[in-house]
Amino acid sequence: MLLLGIIGHPLAHTLSPKLHNWACSQQNIPGAYYVWDILAPKIPAYIAALRTLPIHGLSVTIPHKETIIPLLDRLTDTARDIGAVNTLFWQDGQLWGDNTDVTGFMAPLRERTLSAGTALVLGAGGAARAAVYGLRQAGWKVYISARTEAKALAQARTFQAEHIPWNQRHDLRPDLLLNTTPLGMAGPFSAMSPWKEGLEGIGLVYDLIYNPRHTPLVAQAVREGVEVIYGLPMFVYQAMAQFERWTGARFSFEGAVQLLEDALSQKKGG
Repeated sequence: MLLLGIIGHPLAHTLSPKLHNWACSQQNIPGAYYVWDILAPKIPAYIAALRTLPIHGLSVTIPHKETIIPLLDRLTDTARDIGAVNTLFWQDGQLWGDNTDVTGFMAPLRERTLSAGTALVLGAGGAARAAVYGLRQAGWKVYISARTEAKALAQARTFQAEHIPWNQRHDLRPDLLLNTTPLGMAGPFSAMSPWKEGLEGIGLVYDLIYNPRHTPLVAQAVREGVEVIYGLPMFVYQAMAQFERWTGARFSFEGAVQLLEDALSQKKGG
């Protein structure tokens, strides 16, 4: 039986178990996907335990995507270049880290056949690293702004991007405004937005949060008539790449989106 799961904190919002358990069922793969809400200080002990358990793969999310790297045996080239991991898998007895966030992030942009322009990335965590990497590879001019200025500065240096202080982020009106922060996520951050002014002059808003679908930032963009990319397609695309890494099988993108949209509607209604 295939044992999979997700580690991070907090995880009350995650739809990963619903998606991956459905995917196993759809592909007739005996398996189960669990949630392990692990605080940062306990990650080393968890990884040590993982090495003794029959767990085949893990998703990694906030806040462990960068700090987990020294605990792994190997990294894929993509994970090494990005400096963040969202997927763990075993190969030849070694624990590997991969990053499928960049695949998931870029897919909705590529579907729109957008020309590379200016992008303002809000946040400087592991998801931001994948997004900045993908945008820079595609020829975008990227600006990074985060509440933790030291992280934003370091990330800008790493990816040849520009840094904008958090209190000056509204001065830029980019072609793409991207939220990689947890502000707006279901839970304690649900009423918060990383953007406090109007969206005049901004071409496209892309919020990586998928739960809820309409974060405060997305709701603002809809009200002001700004084009939006929702977080759910990225979530599904990165999960598809994870599932293929673990099983060699692919599930239906359309079926997965419908499954999760139904789940989010039920949560909203409940």
